[in-house]
Parts: sequence; structure tokens; C-alpha cells
Amino acid sequence: MVSVRRVLVVLGVAFTIYQAARGMIWTEPPAHPWLMVLAVVLYLVVTALCLFTTRTPPPLSPEGEETRGELVMRRLGRRVSSYLPLWVGFLALATTFIVPTAVGIAVGPKAELPTYGTWYIGGLGALMVVVMVRRRHLIAWGGTIALTLGALYWMGPDALRLGAIGSIVWVGVAHLLQWSTDRAARDTATLAELESAASAWQAAQEGRDGERRVQVQRALAIAGPVLTRVIVHEGALSEEERQVAGLAEARLRDELRGMRLLDDRVRAVIQEARQHGVQVTMFDDGGLDGVDAAALTAIRAQLAETIATARSRRLIIRTSPHERVAVTIVGRSDGAQPEEDDSVDLWHEIEHTGR
Repeated sequence: MVSVRRVLVVLGVAFTIYQAARGMIWTEPPAHPWLMVLAVVLYLVVTALCLFTTRTPPPLSPEGEETRGELVMRRLGRRVSSYLPLWVGFLALATTFIVPTAVGIAVGPKAELPTYGTWYIGGLGALMVVVMVRRRHLIAWGGTIALTLGALYWMGPDALRLGAIGSIVWVGVAHLLQWSTDRAARDTATLAELESAASAWQAAQEGRDGERRVQVQRALAIAGPVLTRVIVHEGALSEEERQVAGLAEARLRDELRGMRLLDDRVRAVIQEARQHGVQVTMFDDGGLDGVDAAALTAIRAQLAETIATARSRRLIIRTSPHERVAVTIVGRSDGAQPEEDDSVDLWHEIEHTGR
């Protein structure tokens, strides 16, 4: 499969060879041919380094997690290797000083500037475009300024019409396109995060809706028969039916105020305790939010065991916001007043598991 990066590299290589060939096709020998050859070779070597040298990715943190830089680059759709190594960037910057001087000396004083004496304007301009694409912006602009000043020094104002302005425009367009694509990548990453958050919110809402439907069905199963008897008898219930209605009301309160504390075993022991005259009150204030299913099962098992073995006439069960304590169970003796400390005959705390 042909990637965009590979296509751009091939184009860069082709353009580099073209510019180097312009410098090696002589209509007449330059004053110092060997200096011209060295300038062309230096240009080819540095350009090849800029095109093919990759930056070694930094190692992950000891925990194996992404560093902040890696995370940002991944969100922008970029790899660490897209950055030009700094030493290669400085080598390219030095080339923009060396090559114009070497070509200017190699050509020597001529009445009319030959074509092989102007090749480096387009060649070094293309090299700075590569440096810009490899995300060394300051080096690219510094090299472009050095190229322009060097061309003006050796060619005079003619350098502007021979390609200096075009090189500046190329580098500027490359910077603008890169800024635009990075912004588009950031916007895409932001939209992807928002879409993920919206999907999670929708899934949570669907889960809550399903949970509400279960609660409504359970409430109808509990209160439906009792309400039917009340309507049929026009409120004239027997003592036994009143007790059944009271138990149904208490079960319904449990489902509404302490649903995360309940499972089949807990419901059974609470029902049995109430049938023996124990008042059971449950409150879930959010202390079990975020508790996984396994831990919740263990907490409910301890709660069921505590209720089954309690001898108090009144049980108050409440979730706890404490980091260590999950549920607090308080039992009061029969006939005790709330302000009496010695009326508490049961105090049991169920701790979070794995904390």
C-alpha cells in the first residue's frame, strides 16, 4: 500500500536529483570545478539525511504508560519519528551558509551568471521545505533567511527573480499547510473525544433507563396486589391485610432508598426480620458508587449475615462516604429513646474490600 509519506519522499528525492543535476551540467567549466562538486555532494548528503533520518522514540515510563508528549502526538495523528533529529537540522542550517559561498567561489566572476551557478536557490529552498515538514520550524526559517542573504550577496538583486522569493514562498506555504493540518488533527481528536463521551453518556442513560424499568416492574410486583385489595375492599382491610400492606410499603421504600444494598438474600432476611416485628430502615447516600460487582456482592453477603444474626428491635442500615467503611449497621433495643447512648445494642461496620 502506497502511503502519503512515501509519495512525498519520492517527490523530494526526484526534486533533489533535479537540482543537483542543474549544478553539474556545465555549459562551460566553472573556475573551481572541485568546489562545485563538493557543494553538490554536501547538498545531496544533507538532503538525504533530512529525508530518511528518523528520530528514535523516547522510552515509555517505567509503568509502561504513555508520556504526555507521546499522548499529544498520538492525538494529533503524528509519530515521534516525524520530527527531524536536531543535529540533522543544524547540519541543514549550516549547509545554507556553506553551499552559497562554495558555489559563489566556484563560479567565479562572470559577466553573465550561468544556470549551474543558481541551482542552489531552488535546491536549498526545497531542503528548507523538508526541514519545515519535519517540524523544525525555526531552523527552516533561519535557513531560508541565510539562503536569501547568501544569494543576494553573490548574485545581487538578480537573486530575487532567480528563485529566492519562490523559496521563501515555498517555506511559508509548507508552514501554513502544516499548521492547518495540525489544527484539523486537533479538531478531529477533540471531536472523537466528544463523540466518545457522548456515547458513554448515552450508554449510561440507557443503563439508568433499564434500571428504572426494573425498579418500576419490581414496585408494581410488590405494591400491585396490595393496591388491588385496597381498591376492591374500599380501604376496609383486615389486620392481617394491613400488616401485608405495611410490609409491602417497607419493601418499596427499600427498593427506592437502598437499591444497591439489595440482592435476593438481603431482601429475604429483611423480610424475615420484619415478619418478626423488627423495624428495618435503609439509606443509600451514594457510598457504594464506583464499587465493582465482586466487592458489592461481598458487602451484601456480610450485610445479610449481620441482619440475620441481629437481635435488635430496630435496625438502621446506611452506606458510608468513608474511604474504609462501606456500610454501617446500627441496632437499637426495644423501647429505647433516640437520645440514649446505651440504647444502641449493635454497631457493625462493613469495610470496603481491597482498599
